[in-house]
Amino acid sequence: MDADLLLIFGFVLAILLIVLTFGTVAGNRSRAHKLQRLELEARIAEAKAGQAATGNTEHRQLEERICVLERIATDGNHALASQIDELRDLQEIEDRTMPQGATR
Repeated sequence: MDADLLLIFGFVLAILLIVLTFGTVAGNRSRAHKLQRLELEARIAEAKAGQAATGNTEHRQLEERICVLERIATDGNHALASQIDELRDLQEIEDRTMPQGATR
């Protein structure tokens, strides 16, 4: 009876060892997958924030242009023409100083 009991105990230990090894490997892979998913979500959030910042800059520039156009439509002032020329000059300077890969 001792031999049978020893055989059963060895069999249970072998199964337990296999199950624990599989559980450890599966747990490590699961954690690695979750970490990769979180890193990708962080990259997506950074990209969206960058796009929003670019969009806000474009939105602000469009609002400034609309204000200028409203003043042109409502004022008949000749000084306004010189202000418009100054704005165009500023825009040309911004275009020249902007990095080549950057877009508005």
